[in-house]
Amino acid sequence: MDSEVGFEPFRRELVVHCYRMLGSLHDAEDLAQETLLRAWKARERYDEGRASVRTWLYRIATNVCLTALEGRARRPLPSGLGAASTDPDVPLVPDFEVPWLQPLPARYTGDPQARAGVRLAFVAAVQLLPPRQRAVLVLRDVLQFSAAEVATQLDTSAAAVNSSLQRARAALATATPREHEVREPGDQAVRETVERYVRAFEAADVPALVSLLTDDAVLEMPPVPLWYAGRADYGRFMARVFTMRPGAWRAVPLTANGQPALAAYCPADGGHRLHTLQVLTVTPAGVAHNVVFQDPRLFTAFGLPPTR
Repeated sequence: MDSEVGFEPFRRELVVHCYRMLGSLHDAEDLAQETLLRAWKARERYDEGRASVRTWLYRIATNVCLTALEGRARRPLPSGLGAASTDPDVPLVPDFEVPWLQPLPARYTGDPQARAGVRLAFVAAVQLLPPRQRAVLVLRDVLQFSAAEVATQLDTSAAAVNSSLQRARAALATATPREHEVREPGDQAVRETVERYVRAFEAADVPALVSLLTDDAVLEMPPVPLWYAGRADYGRFMARVFTMRPGAWRAVPLTANGQPALAAYCPADGGHRLHTLQVLTVTPAGVAHNVVFQDPRLFTAFGLPPTR
């Protein structure tokens, strides 16, 4: 089998699969590469009568991920580590010891299948599951493999797969937003909400920002282990940010994890310097969640220019 023809077309979706499993863009890219390398070395043992190339590659990738997860801490968001803060002036001290959840660039989510199961809230919730339950949930509910196929991929029985899936679904039932409440970035109402958010953000207009939020909106900012819940505290913290960095900001719309996102540039030296990558969850009621990333490695992965 020619690896360039047989394996390489699956690279992008394998990265997405590994990302769902590990919550890390950089690990996902490395593990997808390892999957393709293992497949190339084992190509003579591939039997097309037993499984499609895609199913076979997912078996390899899933087991590569399970091995990588051995002994690793889960990747959380700040809201998964403790109670919300009510102090807008608390020191912003990053914690680089925590392996934070990372966002996924749009280049990996260009089709509906790739966008399934990559919303930040879902990926964060999946990290709460034991690795094998995580694998079963992703393979069955996201990728739509049959119980028999998953049993083969994980060297177990279909009954064990179904039991594991039931436990995983129960664990996630209250941990993820209801799908009908979350809108796609291309939805007209979402675009209008994001455009209004951008205008308010660039003008440092806190009342206008707050008016676009849901009552229980969440703001969190890894690698700072800090988060706020509710319009009032969200607004008070944003007022602090704009006071610390006065002047007109710039916000460039993009997408991440199949969600609307912004590259935020703060005023600096007569221009604007890249400050954060913000991933928004927009519902019919407004902006419900904003995860604000400030990791230079992620800026590079998203191809964001350092100044504008």
